Amino acid sequence: MTAASDIVLERVMRLHPKIIDLELTRVERLLNLVGNPERNLPPVVHVAGTNGKGSVIAYLRAMLEAAGKRVHVYTSPHLVRFHERIRLAGELIEEQALVDLIEECERANGGDPITFFEITTVAAFLAFSRVKADILLLETGLGGEFDATNVIDAPRATIITPISFDHMQFLGNSLAKIAAAKAGILKPGRPAIIAQQPPEAAAVIDARAAALRAPLWRCGSEWNFEIGERGFTYRDSHGAIALPKPVLPGRHQFGNAATAVAATRWLEDFALSEHAMAAGLANAVWPARMQRLSRGPLVDLLPPGWELWLDGGHNADAGQIIADMIGEWQQQERKPVSLIFGMLTSKDPLAFLRPLAPLAEDLSAVAIPGDHSSLSAADAVSFAGQAGLPAAGYESIAAALAAIIERHGLAPRRVLICGSLYLAGTVLAENG
Repeated sequence: MTAASDIVLERVMRLHPKIIDLELTRVERLLNLVGNPERNLPPVVHVAGTNGKGSVIAYLRAMLEAAGKRVHVYTSPHLVRFHERIRLAGELIEEQALVDLIEECERANGGDPITFFEITTVAAFLAFSRVKADILLLETGLGGEFDATNVIDAPRATIITPISFDHMQFLGNSLAKIAAAKAGILKPGRPAIIAQQPPEAAAVIDARAAALRAPLWRCGSEWNFEIGERGFTYRDSHGAIALPKPVLPGRHQFGNAATAVAATRWLEDFALSEHAMAAGLANAVWPARMQRLSRGPLVDLLPPGWELWLDGGHNADAGQIIADMIGEWQQQERKPVSLIFGMLTSKDPLAFLRPLAPLAEDLSAVAIPGDHSSLSAADAVSFAGQAGLPAAGYESIAAALAAIIERHGLAPRRVLICGSLYLAGTVLAENG
């Protein structure tokens, strides 16, 4: 059955001829028409970057909630249902509330051009302004400077996670240009927590912060972390904190966790104890980021001893991160790896697949169901071949799994579905 919110969201999708059109005039106009809810929010932590935004927010949310705080969260894209984007004081927005808010924004907008992300961001700000909470964790949609979320004049703090190449058609074809867009969220006098960055990006961020007199809290300078056998140690001028291994898998998650801890140093009045930090690291949830699927129809197709993993990473750095994770797997328990891969045409499949080619035995390509921007299975096979991976195309995830089993027999194996958050959302919906 089609939900009422699906009908409303489909309708507002048609208000602008482009999915992405980066500027602030439309969102500022609509915010003014609905009473400027962005001026009546709890303290905001605004997060931009290329990789790790969602994980950093997941750790921060879990730490704050472990300390008894009511936390609003805004993230995108969603995996299965739009409601995942708007979390009100710990709970996903309810269906009727979402419908009412979108329709309120629709009436105020009056049919003028506005993108889907812009109008839904205004609806989210209305929700956040009307439900009491202690803090709002706000993720940019794309870029930073002209992102619809970048209407907060004085956030409590800003965070920039690692920057790499992605969305070049909108942000520019150099790290300096991409960093300039991301650094657009920095605000005069407001602290900026900066994860480890490539030198080219770091230079741009430093210059922007200096111009705004925004205090910088940079990994490798004002703070650092060291990975140990059982966890990691975070260090800054306030001292050192020994913390457990973060619950989300992959060595890169230590950096995301440390960035979240660094941000808490600018939330002194939230009384975040080391116990709350440790509890947050142990209990954070962020689906489709090196997530092992343990039950469901797709898992039921697998022979005993097989593992099914899911990751939504889709750029060159994500490919390297996944490759590093496969290397960790092989050190712990050697099992051959097969990939199931789908990607949008706006991404760079070769840059993503090259780090994975030496570690995977083969690749099964699928088109992302219902997405006209998806690579065809045939095109994905071609890119896999250029990367040096034996590949074949299939009409569905289930068909790809069946072919992998037929090809390799019953010996234990890991299957990783990867290449797109949109593909990941389809998998989570199929697998229940």
